[in-house]
Order: sequence, then C-alpha cells, then structure tokens
Amino acid sequence: MNTLPISIVTGGAGFIGSNLCSELLRRGHFVYCVDNLITGSEKNIKPLLLNPNFAFLKHDVINPLPDSFKKKLNPPLFIFHLASPASPPKYKKWSIETMRVNSVGTYNMLNLASDYLYSRFLLASTSEVYGNPEVHPQKENYNGNVNPLGTRACYDESKRFAESLTMEFLRKKNTAVRIVRIFNTYGPNMEKSDGRVVSNFINQALSGQSLTLYGDGSQTRSLCYVSDLVEGIIKMIQKDNINGEVINLGNPNEMKVREIAEIILKLTKSNSQIIKSGEKDADDPKRRKPDISKAKKILGWEPHVSVEEGLLKTIEYFKNI
Repeated sequence: MNTLPISIVTGGAGFIGSNLCSELLRRGHFVYCVDNLITGSEKNIKPLLLNPNFAFLKHDVINPLPDSFKKKLNPPLFIFHLASPASPPKYKKWSIETMRVNSVGTYNMLNLASDYLYSRFLLASTSEVYGNPEVHPQKENYNGNVNPLGTRACYDESKRFAESLTMEFLRKKNTAVRIVRIFNTYGPNMEKSDGRVVSNFINQALSGQSLTLYGDGSQTRSLCYVSDLVEGIIKMIQKDNINGEVINLGNPNEMKVREIAEIILKLTKSNSQIIKSGEKDADDPKRRKPDISKAKKILGWEPHVSVEEGLLKTIEYFKNI
C-alpha cells in the first residue's frame, strides 16, 4: 500500500494545475492528475509521467470518479479542485461545461472528500467572484459586483456557487474545506492562445505584431508568478484549524495593462507598437488588486518573484514552445 500523502489535482494538466502537480511531487506526494483535457494539455504533464509517484486519469469530474480509482486512495488525502476553464475566451467558448464543472464537478469532489477520514478539500476559486469591484483593493469580506446575465457570468457565478456549495459541505457534513481566490497568475505552461494579458502581449511582441489594448489600457491587473501562487495553495491545504477559511492569493503590485505591455516590449526587445483594438468587455474589471493581509497573517505567505523576473522566465518559456 502506498504510504506517501496522496494528492488529487483536478484540472491538473492545466496551467496552474500542472505547476501544482510538479511541486507536490517534489515535496514527496503521490499525485493523481485528473483532467478531461478540454483546456488542459498533456504536454504540460509529459515530464511528470516519468515519475513513478504520478498518475494521470483522463476524466471529466462532472461524473464521479470510478470505483476502481477510489480503491487506490488512502489517507492522508488532499483534494485540490482546479478543474474549470479559466481564461475569458475559453470559458466563453465552453460556457455550459464551465458551469457544470464548477457546480456538479465541485459536488462530486466534495462528496469524495467527505467519504475519506482525514481528507482535506481546497477549492480554487477566483478574483472574478468580486466582479467589476466597487471596493478597492478587494478583501475577502467584499461580496462583489457581478452581472449574473453577462457573458462572463458562466465563470463568475459558477465559481460563486462553488464557494457556497463548499461552505455547505462544511456546515452539513463537517468536511475539511478551504477556499483560495486566485488573482491574475502567469508563468510557464500558460496556453499560447488563452487570451490572457500576459500571453497575448508576449506572443505579439515575439512575433513582431502590434500589442493590442482593449479600451485605453488604464484597467489594472496584479500579476502573481505561478511558483508563488502554488506555494500559497499548498500552505493553504496544509495549514491546520482553518476549515471554512477564504483567502486571497495574488500579488498586490497593481499595474495598468498598458504598463504591462510596455515592460514586455522592453524585456523582449521588440519593436512592436502598442495599439488600441476595440472596446473592452463591458464586465471586464476596471481595477484588480488583492488585499493579502489574511494570507500574510494566517499562512505567512506573500509573493516574492518580481514582475520583471517572472516575465523573463515566461518569455523564455514562450520562446521555446
């Protein structure tokens, strides 16, 4: 019988999930990566398949995990639920699938956590639950400003539902749960065409295309390098006596989108121009900055990788794919 701590990472072939799997392996976990590969990619986990403590299950978690799989599990068991399209182009394309994985999929993984003594469940939620915020920076006690009928609602509202469902499992079944709200993250294993600010700008700069701003580029983002985020996620699930806690994970270094474009041009030494191309999404947040005081106090966590250092690593990754 396996004596290593067991971690299940749903969405484990995605950008954040694959980085999380890699770090858990480094820390001595046996890792089950579960992904249906709608937006995840096998190339992200290809190096991990050589590790005897890693296993991949192609599966959509809107269906319960197979009984044959469950028989392999024993405590301690850590369930990281990251399965969901996460970039606007992807969750708009897969809108119904996004809503199903964040509702039925979350339900199935919470049930799994409830079935095993000494299991812990972590929901990877999002800063999108704050919508287009009227409070700045965003604290965990802010209830948000979300349009339930807009084109982003498939993601925003399904994540809000996932949070509610997670809390009900704590209240009704005493399941050991905790929730992280992830702010803008970047780094290796990002999908080239995911539509995020960083990947868009880097690929445009490297190919000599103009860097396109939607709106005037004055909207802000706070960029957290993926290794910092993964460290926070692991600290969150390992911390004792914080069941039901909700914590922001992100970098409070707020930057205008235009500033991000300018830094990427400098780091890539590109001659590309920055141009305005169309209007931004009506529900696109104007400002995005996490208050991470709870993460500092409860987890002893804050990001350490500077924006320039992280962007250089990400640029190198995109050059090589």
